[in-house]
Amino acid sequence: MSKKEKDPNNINIKNKKASFEYEFIDKYVAGLVLQGSEIKSIRDGKVNLQASYCIVHNGEAFVKELHISPYKEASYLNHEPKQQRKLLLSKREIKKLEAKTQEQGLTIVPVRLFVTNKGLAKLEIALAKGKKLHDKRHDIKEKDLKKDLERLRI
Repeated sequence: MSKKEKDPNNINIKNKKASFEYEFIDKYVAGLVLQGSEIKSIRDGKVNLQASYCIVHNGEAFVKELHISPYKEASYLNHEPKQQRKLLLSKREIKKLEAKTQEQGLTIVPVRLFVTNKGLAKLEIALAKGKKLHDKRHDIKEKDLKKDLERLRI
């Protein structure tokens, strides 16, 4: 394999903004129902998780606004970039997520998209609570302190 080719099992796309905006309470790993051209775009790394979110509807979990770019060599069988995609979770996990989001005002946020050793695309989702402004400021302060300490060590 040449240097330009990407290892399909080394795909790890993170939603960095989610950790800044939300406090994660519980994490789950879910499979995705995809078309052939979608998995090829994921293996190329053409995914954006920034504005995506998850919903539970009629006992099924879906991810919305997950942008997977169209595969350039897929001809007329290409997919819609921002279509709703079904998440593969157990019924127990779906019921738990649905109850928590309705009662406590929590939300479900995609955190990371990765490809397993078997070549399957998985989405790590988190049950999350929105952070307040002072929490975000505290995180920024801690991040700056860590950077300063690293500079002093080097």
